[in-house]
Amino acid sequence: MIFPGRLASITHNQIGSSPGKEVSQISKVEEQKVKRMNLNVPVELHNNFKSVTAAQGQNMTDVLLEFIQQYVIKNSSSKPKGRRK
Repeated sequence: MIFPGRLASITHNQIGSSPGKEVSQISKVEEQKVKRMNLNVPVELHNNFKSVTAAQGQNMTDVLLEFIQQYVIKNSSSKPKGRRK
């Protein structure tokens, strides 16, 4: 008779030791670094924006990120500009 604890031990050992087989490591997905932005928005505009995005099943952050990405694409020149001083 095999007891539950013993079965788990046997199964673990069989899984853990596979002669001749290499187990590949799961690589961690590198998280994208983020920078926090704060902005002042009139209360009514904030409330309306929150309502509209929620009604569309979206969140405010995703909508704003999409807008910023599109804005950068649209307004980027082919020549990089220097940093402001």
